[in-house]
Amino acid sequence: MSRNEVAAIIVASGRGVRAGDHPLGPKQFRTVGGQTVLARTVELFAHHASVSRVVLVTNPDDRGRLAESLPTMADFPTLTLVDGGATRQASVRNGLLALKQNGPQTVLIHDAVRPFATPSLIDRVAQAVTPDAGALPVIAVSDTLKRGDGGFVAATIDRSGLYAAQTPQGFPYLPILAAHERARRDTQTAFTDDASIAEWAGLAVRLVDGEPDNIKLTSARDIELADARLRERSAMTHKIDVRTGNGYDVHQLVAGEQVTLCGVEIPHDQTLSGHSDADVGLHALTDALLATCGAGDIGDHFPPSDPQWRGAPSRIFLERARDIVTKAGGRIMNADISLICEAPKIAPYRDAMRQAIADCLRLSMERVSVKATTNETIGFVGRREGIAAIATASVAYGETD
Repeated sequence: MSRNEVAAIIVASGRGVRAGDHPLGPKQFRTVGGQTVLARTVELFAHHASVSRVVLVTNPDDRGRLAESLPTMADFPTLTLVDGGATRQASVRNGLLALKQNGPQTVLIHDAVRPFATPSLIDRVAQAVTPDAGALPVIAVSDTLKRGDGGFVAATIDRSGLYAAQTPQGFPYLPILAAHERARRDTQTAFTDDASIAEWAGLAVRLVDGEPDNIKLTSARDIELADARLRERSAMTHKIDVRTGNGYDVHQLVAGEQVTLCGVEIPHDQTLSGHSDADVGLHALTDALLATCGAGDIGDHFPPSDPQWRGAPSRIFLERARDIVTKAGGRIMNADISLICEAPKIAPYRDAMRQAIADCLRLSMERVSVKATTNETIGFVGRREGIAAIATASVAYGETD
């Protein structure tokens, strides 16, 4: 046994049923702030100066997900993979057995779905472990506690001396291994954490200060809130420059059979006159995007004197503007278009327009807005001589997730 060695066991074999089904699998493989929960937790321990070995206990069915979550396993030379068991308790025992050869003096046992523990918490727990006592990070219970009976309050529980337990939980290695072996042999009790097994086995457990942010991600809502918090923190930490661009376009209406607006062909008794398909909505949005990085306007990139753009679909122009913005380091956040016309009616085609723009800009549909208004029969629009469009685009430049 290495006298002062600290090893860590990360338990990541759970199915996370309370978080619901998800294409990425169990909650440890879902992303918060652009990184998987598991990767955040593994990096915390694998890169900690005081932790010499890390055992990652996973479900054998998750090996494919594990490779995607930790694509550069070479970055973690101290990491050992171990198959989990049918229960958390069995999984921890498998992790402890993996350390048996040259066992450490201290072992820290941590839930993979607590990705917000800090290096200082790891130090605090490890330093509190002694040969005859473990260490448990806790938060004092602040809420008033009630005991229920039949759907009614039966009693108020005195919260003094009550604590919420966290991980990592630290123990002297040989005593906690012995406690797990004894529990497996002598009782059918399903222990909810390793401190409970230590208590049952007679091993003292010292309380140390936990951290309010060291939450366990249990539900889908927990994951959503954690993701939002990290993204907000990233936006505050990194230099992000959010810019807004405006665009305006107008085309004349002439006799015809259809108009193309925001990428959608609409049957009509007139058509828009122009060198391309004269889609005023996409032309205005193209100018709005180019404005966010000072890249001129649509005429600079697609001059009407160039015959190659005759009759061209305006989607080409919008895609070029998108690529120019992306190359300049921008991420398109929102697109809004107002169409000004007396006819045709826009409402029946609005969602198709939004979807066409969203597909072109690689946005979710909720980030695209298309609105329409008349000109109250005033002016050239009111006389049905033309259709105008005003567009606004928001683009974030700088370091974004």
